[in-house]
Amino acid sequence: MPKKARKTKSKEPKLSKPPKLKERGQGNFFEALILLLPSGLWLFLLLVLPTLVIFQLSLVPDIKPGMVVDPSGIENYLRAFEGTFLWVILRSIFFALGTTFSCLILGFPIAYWIGYMLPRGWRNLCLLAFILPLWTSSLLRSYAWISILRPTGLLNSVLVYFDLPPIQILNSPIAVLIGMTYSYLPFMVLILYTAIEKLDSRVLEAAADLGAKPSVIFEKITIPQTSPGILAGCLLVFIGSLGDFVDPELLGGASSMTMARLIYNQFLGTTQNWGFGSALSMLLIIAVSIAIALLLKYGDRSATEA
Repeated sequence: MPKKARKTKSKEPKLSKPPKLKERGQGNFFEALILLLPSGLWLFLLLVLPTLVIFQLSLVPDIKPGMVVDPSGIENYLRAFEGTFLWVILRSIFFALGTTFSCLILGFPIAYWIGYMLPRGWRNLCLLAFILPLWTSSLLRSYAWISILRPTGLLNSVLVYFDLPPIQILNSPIAVLIGMTYSYLPFMVLILYTAIEKLDSRVLEAAADLGAKPSVIFEKITIPQTSPGILAGCLLVFIGSLGDFVDPELLGGASSMTMARLIYNQFLGTTQNWGFGSALSMLLIIAVSIAIALLLKYGDRSATEA
């Protein structure tokens, strides 16, 4: 009988385990720190450190140049909400909200026309022509409006030519709203254009084929799909117009005092109260920070839901 062959187990070569990939977010900390160091140092020196200095000055009542900084309380903040200064804050918010509303009402039809109704080949050209005024200085744009709105300016010349009574708009809140709307309208149009360009035309056409009225299509489809752009545009215009200095200074006159002009007077004007000016600056910084936080939170959520 032949001997039975021994069953030998074949030794399979052992495969080396692949190295574990680093999970996302577990990169080299020091490499990331080196990459972020230049920008972080820049932000610390030009943003964080000056803000801390302003906050320290805001806690010193009636401090003037050359005096010793000795923080003692929140008297400057309490003073900001008293009497005339409270009206200045409310007027600044009114100008910011009015500018935001005007830019939204005027900018949405323009952005809708450029982003949805125009042929694609003409969109970039029309958009470039619309934002062309941004290439000039805001100071020059304000002086242009002065030449239009002054008593002997272009507007009253046209009214007199048609036998209409001249109107006095310069050095009034209406002139401030006109100038600020003109300054921030291109920003609103740019943001709304990016949102409207992404509209799904098939959904709009399907709604029209099913008998939906244009107003219903606009309310139920267009507005929800462009809501992230509307929110982002409104917050951007509100943030910029809340701290605007040039338009209220040149177009508003003495009756249109805003927070930015009041802060300027506290630092460089005749009053020279750096503590109160710093407190107003901190209130403005807090308001802008809250608006940016709302934009980052709800704007991103709206974009995800859309």
